Amino acid sequence: MRIITGKYKGRHFDIPRSFKARPTTDFAKENIFNVLVQYVDFEGAQALDLFSGTGSISLELLSRGCSQVVSVELDRDHHRFIQECVKKLTANSQEPKANIIPIRGDVFRFIKSCKQQYDLIFADPPYALKELPQIPDLIFEKQLLKPDGIFIFEHGKDYDFSEHPHFVEHRSYGSVNFSLFK
Repeated sequence: MRIITGKYKGRHFDIPRSFKARPTTDFAKENIFNVLVQYVDFEGAQALDLFSGTGSISLELLSRGCSQVVSVELDRDHHRFIQECVKKLTANSQEPKANIIPIRGDVFRFIKSCKQQYDLIFADPPYALKELPQIPDLIFEKQLLKPDGIFIFEHGKDYDFSEHPHFVEHRSYGSVNFSLFK
């Protein structure tokens, strides 16, 4: 896993073979971030990464200048890996600590109890998750996005969110699909 651009550009992290999470491919990640620059100014933005997995998106957001990144992951080993990556990034840095908050917990419980709004929300749930189709509705019901915020939802090809009232556009990069909502 590598960071594409920003202050940590080029940093690599070896993902343990035992991990169940599949990080968003570099190709898909680079392309979706090229689209996102039209929607959000990363510098100073507050971001939420749901179903963080390996932390690839959280680290990319941090590298691009987000003032705060909240990373929510249920799996204990994945959560620990994200914490280790953050420590490695800031070990030789002038910064006292990274502005990333890794939370080990259930995404649905987090959404229900969250009182903060974000400029950018990224969600990459397991494609087989039965509750996957309800996630966009939950984000908007709980008003987690700031008025000009953007929600990026990674999902499999079998889902079509184009009829959702907040849907903006769909992007596909190989087998990776993103639906964007405002």
